[in-house]
Amino acid sequence: MSGSTVTSVVVSDQELRDRFRPVFERIAVGSVERERDRRLLFDEVRWLREVRFGALRVPVEQGGFGASVRQLFDLLIDLGAAESNLPQALRVHWVFVEDQRLAADSRWLEAAAQGTLVGNAITEPGVGSADRYRTVLRRVGEGWQLDGVKYYSTGSLYADHILVAADRDGDRIAVLVDADRDGVAQTDDWDGFGQRLTGSGTTTFTGVTVPDDRILGPGYGASGRTYSTAYLQLVQLAVLAGIAARAEVDVAEWVRARTRTFTHAAADLPRHDPLVQQVVGRISAAAFGARAAVLAVADDLDALLDAGGEDPVLLDRAESNSARAQSVVIGLVLDATAELFDVGGASITSSELGLDRHWRNARTVAAHNPLIYKQQAIGAHVLNDDPLPYAWSAGRRPEAVG
Repeated sequence: MSGSTVTSVVVSDQELRDRFRPVFERIAVGSVERERDRRLLFDEVRWLREVRFGALRVPVEQGGFGASVRQLFDLLIDLGAAESNLPQALRVHWVFVEDQRLAADSRWLEAAAQGTLVGNAITEPGVGSADRYRTVLRRVGEGWQLDGVKYYSTGSLYADHILVAADRDGDRIAVLVDADRDGVAQTDDWDGFGQRLTGSGTTTFTGVTVPDDRILGPGYGASGRTYSTAYLQLVQLAVLAGIAARAEVDVAEWVRARTRTFTHAAADLPRHDPLVQQVVGRISAAAFGARAAVLAVADDLDALLDAGGEDPVLLDRAESNSARAQSVVIGLVLDATAELFDVGGASITSSELGLDRHWRNARTVAAHNPLIYKQQAIGAHVLNDDPLPYAWSAGRRPEAVG
């Protein structure tokens, strides 16, 4: 078993809210304009660095906050409400920190405590399966050299280091590369209709020198159970919960300010119309339900990680419940972000309001780890006890890998 990770929570929910919510409120300002102009989030990420947001799960002994998984995800939902692109951009950072906690690697934990952020370069264009890599780590002289092209490099444009999945003599390996290292080229060419500010473009590695201590162990697709698939999926669900929370706020503000209504409406003002009230109530319920589902799975991950991260029963519980939550949360949020337009007429579709961004962003996040596969996997597991589809590891140092 890896090093002990049982750490009692030493920071309260209120202390965390007091520290981070003012930053979230600052980030929320201008979200519509950023979306419209495709202005990347360099300033906003800097603000998060300044308050050491990336140190939430770093143990106090290494300079972090020692927050629980539940506390982290509660804040990720709030951050997602302020700017849905940011939790997704930081998605791999959290798993990297968890892996270093499990491996008791104080060097990288202390770096994260000081504000260091980690992005990823896992997926490759034109490759049929996520566990086949044309990106290669090869021995050159006394060192190592990395060459290859990655797509969907989420968060890497904002990161200090990039976690890269590569092939080394037929083995899948995780490598940590400085984002500004010679031979690293990044492009903001993600062309999806939502989540356009996540920094999810192409990263090219050309003759990048990799020291021995940056080779962390098995990479994406390593066989066996891992907490990482549930954890990574839950970040996406936190994004969705945040989108629902912001949609509730935005539509309520719009209805309160509206004085026009339809000639056959039940009230003179939309905010007094019972049908409009019902729509807003459904959106509010969706936001509540999405948050509750995310935090329930976060509790499962807390139990798993506090037990060392390897208990097979706890692993299966977290993995299966994250997949079940995915099915619940996606439906709630997609319905809510489409139905919000029922509270008004054509004026609610104004591009100045940018309310369409909620559905576009939610639909884009929901397409990650497609729901149809997760639903089938859960059904097969319930009916036939088929194994769950674990798939991800952020890489640990070699001595921490069994």
